[in-house]
Amino acid sequence: MRYLVTSALPYANGKLHVGHVAGAYLPADIFVRFLRLNDEDVIYICGTDEHGTPVSISADNEGVTPQEVVNRYHDLIKEGFDGIGIEFDNFSGTSRADHYPLSQEFFTNLYEAGYIKPKDTKQFYCEHDRRFLPDRYVEGICPKCDAGGARGDQCDACGQVYDTTTLKEPKCKICGNTPVVTETRHWFLQLNDFTDKLSAWIEHKTYWKENVRNFMLNLLKQGLVERSITRDLNWGVPVPLPEAEGKVLYVWFDAPIGYVSSTIEWAKRMGDPDLWKKYWLDPQTKLIHFIGKDNIIFHSIIWPAMLMEQKQGFVLPHDVPANEFMNLEGQKISTSRNWAIWVDEIVKDFPPDYLRYYLAVNAPETKDADFSFGEFQLKVNGDLNNVLGNFINRVLAFSQKHFEGKIAPQTYQTESLALITDADATLNEIRGAYQNYQVKKAVKLIMDMARSGNKYFDERKPWQSIKAKDSNSTEAEETLFACLNLIHKISVALYPIMPKTVMEIRSMAGLAHDFKWKDCLQKIDSTTVIGSVNPIFRKIEDSEIETQLNKLGSKPHVLQKDYTPPKQTISYEEFAKLDLRIAQILEAQPVPKTDKLLHLKVDLGFETRELVAGIAATYQANEIIGKKVLMLINLEHRKIRGILSQGMILAAADEGILSLMQAEKEISSGSVVQ
Repeated sequence: MRYLVTSALPYANGKLHVGHVAGAYLPADIFVRFLRLNDEDVIYICGTDEHGTPVSISADNEGVTPQEVVNRYHDLIKEGFDGIGIEFDNFSGTSRADHYPLSQEFFTNLYEAGYIKPKDTKQFYCEHDRRFLPDRYVEGICPKCDAGGARGDQCDACGQVYDTTTLKEPKCKICGNTPVVTETRHWFLQLNDFTDKLSAWIEHKTYWKENVRNFMLNLLKQGLVERSITRDLNWGVPVPLPEAEGKVLYVWFDAPIGYVSSTIEWAKRMGDPDLWKKYWLDPQTKLIHFIGKDNIIFHSIIWPAMLMEQKQGFVLPHDVPANEFMNLEGQKISTSRNWAIWVDEIVKDFPPDYLRYYLAVNAPETKDADFSFGEFQLKVNGDLNNVLGNFINRVLAFSQKHFEGKIAPQTYQTESLALITDADATLNEIRGAYQNYQVKKAVKLIMDMARSGNKYFDERKPWQSIKAKDSNSTEAEETLFACLNLIHKISVALYPIMPKTVMEIRSMAGLAHDFKWKDCLQKIDSTTVIGSVNPIFRKIEDSEIETQLNKLGSKPHVLQKDYTPPKQTISYEEFAKLDLRIAQILEAQPVPKTDKLLHLKVDLGFETRELVAGIAATYQANEIIGKKVLMLINLEHRKIRGILSQGMILAAADEGILSLMQAEKEISSGSVVQ
């Protein structure tokens, strides 16, 4: 069987918090690791959603370009994933080269098939900011449930979607003023035309999570409505129609296409550009989307409809295991109030696998869950330390003390055989739990195995039977051998949840690092040589929990950074020698065989010049044409890659991200910078 697993693309406008991880990412990572233990062909694909209006809003608020916001948060999000051990085969982004033409192809196929039609609609317009307001630029009271803080097109409180103009007491999120309703033209996906196809498709999805299937069936019963898939924005994938100039594809049209473009990027990176087709175009592939419940409508209705009418014949989702939300200390997570646990920060305070374990045992699979620091401490100190850690350490320490760490294979007698037989039966249950995304059940069963190991060790009392060792008694050795086999089984079953910890356990127990699920059903077949025995887990102190609680709701953490030290002081006369002018960029193109250089042609008012600028890692050539930037024009000319560079444009550098110094107001090219 072949699997293509994805997690919802996180918005590139904020850092990763535990609510994100619990809903869509840790469950997927656990499932993928389980599949690989079973030698399944699987790839795990993700990336950042880089065209959402939250990105534009952040850019507007900060006074920077959307690309700068995207670059910054893409790296921070990936850092969070790396910190907690979420491993993707490819982690891309929707503003990359492969994504634009693919998204436009999706649109064109649906448009030519008659499933996308234009319509003049009424939309909120902010007279203060002189711009149409996409859905997320508007906030007000939900027309369905009267909840405050509702978005322009969907309420997070009740999950309902509605016509944007029905929002009560709307406010522009940029300036806070009340917008007016104005007519504009947009293009709509005719979802109702897919009702029969979607109904026939969902009919066989009896294995889907109840919350997902019921949500979809309810929407189909109510009747699907057309949905706008274009927006009046200057950041996004341009709509590929001449009459749609200035409009871009709605983020939830182009975002799921990011799963495909990320896979294409992966295939190219693997050296086989067509490899992506093996997963997306083969009907034998099981496509599985891990999401939060707020994304159900897009992945179970809109995205399948989009895929159904593509000419290449894409596979449809096999399953959409959506999880509920995770709250924090009894309240909804709020990034604006800093009522959140930032992943990149907490993994510096606690081992990442502690967090993985707690999120797994407390997974919001069928209802909303609550992250409690008190419970987090209880689970780590109780489950991991007192149950699992206690069992492993006492077995290994006893083996070191009395057998020099060498335990040879033994024959099982009645009690030992019962322990192993029950463990194997439990492993089959755990396997089924993993296959059905029931992580909480898997964790409970694994911990039950550890408890049975402690009970067996206590009842066998090897410290008593060891006294009979001189009379050739093997009872203590049998006990230890059975316990080592149980540790082996537990470690394999626990690997998808706590991969780093499992490797530490197996190293200490003298067990192989190269293992598969089938191995846990087999006896250890050679003498085990136990290494240095150290505590696997540590207890979390009350003071540590107090520190974490004090962080909640406090001023958001400011990232510390190293600044370049100031240069040597110069005189005013030396500074006056610099001739800084305003230059408008007329043309831009990449310098061949380089990744960072752009060849620019600029207008200085009194003449045009050419120069080479090292900004290609941050800016694409087409996005800087027309910009008015600061230029040092009396710099000595020099050739760079065969191009005569006649000056230098100015940019600020921040951790590898460049920001062009631009004129704030309309000003003539050639104006002197004072």
